[in-house]
Amino acid sequence: KPTVIISIKELKADEDYVISLSQYKNMKVLKKEISFALEQVQRLKKKKGTLWNVLNQRFEQNEISYKKFTTVIIEVEKLFYLNLRNILNKVSVFDEAEYKHVLEHNTTRFTKKILMEKAELYNKYMTFINNALNINEEILLDLDKLLLEISKLNSFEIEDIDNMACMKEIENLITQTKFYKN
Repeated sequence: KPTVIISIKELKADEDYVISLSQYKNMKVLKKEISFALEQVQRLKKKKGTLWNVLNQRFEQNEISYKKFTTVIIEVEKLFYLNLRNILNKVSVFDEAEYKHVLEHNTTRFTKKILMEKAELYNKYMTFINNALNINEEILLDLDKLLLEISKLNSFEIEDIDNMACMKEIENLITQTKFYKN
């Protein structure tokens, strides 16, 4: 089956990003980074599904709160994918063969200055990609925090339960049970 190549400008859905990233899975130098980016896409997809489920359970779609949460989630997702686009832009121009050549062939053909500059250039690629992956990891962490906070909206704290009227009434009944003897 021929590989489908999607222009970076045309990326829209999760699957588009997976296809584009997958084109670079065999780059030995960036194999770990590409695998991690693909994992992040899957984790984002899962978190989004969970967030939508929790929001739909907690709020009505016409509520202001629901709309506010959904707007933020959509904007954060756009940021995540914008960051992936940046990674894809860098990876698409990264010349792995040249990188390997610089590392493996420390020949006398080039001056030390040129070799150092080439190594520095490739280190900049790697630093950029790793920083972008870290930013996306922070986004995923923030979505986890948001999920936790939304899930707290439907739960009681122990202190809240102790202060409920029904709990106070049951405590009163327990202490007054001795007065109900025949």
